[in-house]
Amino acid sequence: MSFLEDETSDSGVDSRSRLESYVFSCELSSEVPFYTFQADEDEDVEHFLELRTICLGDGAKEENNLVEVTAMNHQGKKTSVPVANLNISCLPMVSLGEFELMAPVTLRLKSGSGPVTVSGLHLVATENEESEISDEDEDDDDDDVSEEEMPSVKPAKKKQKV
Repeated sequence: MSFLEDETSDSGVDSRSRLESYVFSCELSSEVPFYTFQADEDEDVEHFLELRTICLGDGAKEENNLVEVTAMNHQGKKTSVPVANLNISCLPMVSLGEFELMAPVTLRLKSGSGPVTVSGLHLVATENEESEISDEDEDDDDDDVSEEEMPSVKPAKKKQKV
């Protein structure tokens, strides 16, 4: 799924950027306790991880499963934050809304044995070329002209009862 951003979003993507989204999912467990989401080193592309849900998987034990996220803060320093403390009997899933982080991001099962599934979106923001934007503007102008040429609609006349 992809679309063009019209306004500046929380991720700092401006109106000349193209934003593509892809499904993201990873499973954390005692065998694989962490996952690192990394981006390609491309100057014209920004990668974001938008976390949506964290849930316990089939076979989870009666224990607390603490999931922690490590990412860069606004000062460029790595910061670790617990985002979910799941338990099969009282809180098997949490919804994070649209928790957006810039790559690289490390997800870690700090305590518990899981399995814990983390899901969301991998967002890729690329800059559009000027020619693409000007072509779209010209298409929009054509639409406006056709709307102006359409005749106005008049209400139908009612028949009088005798």
